[in-house]
Amino acid sequence: MKKFIKDNSLSLSFLLLFIISIALQIIFGQKEYNKFLIENGAPTVDIINYLQSGHFIESTFENWESEFLQMLLFVVFTIFLQQRGSSESKDFSKEEEVDQEPSPDKKDAPWPVKKGGFILEIYKHSLSIALFLLFLLSFALHFYGSLNDENKENILKNKPLETAGDYIADSRFWFESFQNWQSEFLSVFAIVVLSIYLRQIGSSQSKPVDAPNSETGE
Repeated sequence: MKKFIKDNSLSLSFLLLFIISIALQIIFGQKEYNKFLIENGAPTVDIINYLQSGHFIESTFENWESEFLQMLLFVVFTIFLQQRGSSESKDFSKEEEVDQEPSPDKKDAPWPVKKGGFILEIYKHSLSIALFLLFLLSFALHFYGSLNDENKENILKNKPLETAGDYIADSRFWFESFQNWQSEFLSVFAIVVLSIYLRQIGSSQSKPVDAPNSETGE
């Protein structure tokens, strides 16, 4: 168990932070939602019903959507684009290990590499495919939750319900998306540029402290 924790401490730490954060989101989200319901003369909901509400689904997946979009674009863009001096960029002046074609003869190569053919082609792009599918799923659930939340408000205000066809062009839905997307793109821009000039000893996301600012890139 100690070896497992040591070998997976980075992912386990972020998983624990995620569990704590989403638990607190649920607790405070339910309180906020019930406050809204009381203000509009509607009965409050318990935790189980809150988890099924558009308020929870929308607020959760609009964030997941932007995270997976950010990671997808970062993975794909770093294949073709570079930033001179950034620790987040490949050096296009030389072939890097990630650009080499996989060899089935390599010791302990994953089974798709040994299998070859169509399976290998999928495996070669499996990270970006997985992130794309997670983005699509999150986008769909964000839309579903946001539409439900909008219609809950419409019911309480005696307004006509929105259809999915109408809501896909609604300013609220796209405002929710872009307010998250812009923050993710800004954070990637910040780490790409700041890693040119700033250092963090011991971190894989930083160049060595004594490395020149122009170390990566042609």
